[in-house]
Amino acid sequence: MTIDIGHKTAEELLHMPDDGSRYELVRGELRRMAPAGNRHGYIAGEIFAELRNHVKANDLGRTYAAETGFKVASNPDTVLAPDAAFVSRERVEKTGPTEGYWPGAPDLAMEVVSPNDTHSEVVEKALAWLESGSRLVLVADPGNNTLTVYRSPHDVSVLRQGETADGGDVVPGWKLSVGQLFE
Repeated sequence: MTIDIGHKTAEELLHMPDDGSRYELVRGELRRMAPAGNRHGYIAGEIFAELRNHVKANDLGRTYAAETGFKVASNPDTVLAPDAAFVSRERVEKTGPTEGYWPGAPDLAMEVVSPNDTHSEVVEKALAWLESGSRLVLVADPGNNTLTVYRSPHDVSVLRQGETADGGDVVPGWKLSVGQLFE
């Protein structure tokens, strides 16, 4: 759940004084987000650690932890912050050093469902990542111990205990056990 607290640009968001809150910018609307809870943070951390270890070991690109902003639209600006993300080495090299928000969507965006998120909000955000250019979106739901894998708006699969997600051609060789996430 988010609270709309005004209109801003990505540049204004980047230079806002730290007030202890987390924000995203959606079509120019500044939205405050509640801090992640214990289970949410643990699951996001586990996914990030597994992803980071694989990406570094195989020199595939860069991983980004929660709160890293990605500017996925302009005029009005949209800056989203996934719980974990991956950008391929090729894109990192092509873009070069970047100050501020990453220009565009990550190749992989990962979200953990919070207790106050509605189903429609979760689907909307996953589709927003895809529409912005992400090639793979993972949504971990601690409420029902599932991992939903979005490869396109029409290629969606729900994985449960005992099943394994893979990075496909987005993060080659990466595997993620659904059961490990919800221990």
